[in-house]
Amino acid sequence: MTDLSHRNGPTPILSADVPVTLAGGGDLLSSDLRDCLALAPRLVAADGGADRLLVLGALPEAVIGDMDSISKAGRAALPRDVLYPVAEQDSTDFEKCLTRVHAPIILALGVLGPRSDHALAAYNTLVRHPDRRCILVDDSDIVLLAPPSLSLDLAPETRVSLFPMAPLGGRSTGLFWPIDGLEFAPNLQTGTSNRATGPVRLEFDAAAMLLILPRAMLPALIAAVLAAPGWPAIQSDR
Repeated sequence: MTDLSHRNGPTPILSADVPVTLAGGGDLLSSDLRDCLALAPRLVAADGGADRLLVLGALPEAVIGDMDSISKAGRAALPRDVLYPVAEQDSTDFEKCLTRVHAPIILALGVLGPRSDHALAAYNTLVRHPDRRCILVDDSDIVLLAPPSLSLDLAPETRVSLFPMAPLGGRSTGLFWPIDGLEFAPNLQTGTSNRATGPVRLEFDAAAMLLILPRAMLPALIAAVLAAPGWPAIQSDR
């Protein structure tokens, strides 16, 4: 077991040149895991997410978190050298993983439910780490911090929802309700339940817009995000 709690700042635990699947402690279906591993073959667990994986017969390469959720049986079933305790309590287990796994993109399962506060914390984490390309996945939706610009080949009538986490502006083509000129803010204008008229292009002025699409769009979204420009990291003393 490797204890990283004494180190200054996040230290990479897993570096991969292919997408990574990250399993949280929320609901995790075998079909969801299978679909994500087909697209992101490396596997990591956030604390109690390891128990979820073991039930499904999957072994993570690394388990990262404060280790207050993983069961004794889960610990015993895993090699000690895949357990990476991070003792600080200033971040969630999802954030601990997101900042310590370096990959082209991360697909995160089991972080959107069933608790609303966990989902809100995950959205907050995406915004505070805009340089990390990560898609949150559940059985109906996928959620992403939208990059500066993004082109998506969507069929007409595909649901496209936008939710701002801070004030910002943006531009679009291919949306039934264009967003040009709108002043987005979480307590004012949002953009949920929009829809595509065909291929969509989105541009945003700040790293603060959540893009929510139907789950079926996951392969297309991964390809689009990997081809899109990224946001810079936010400097932090953490």
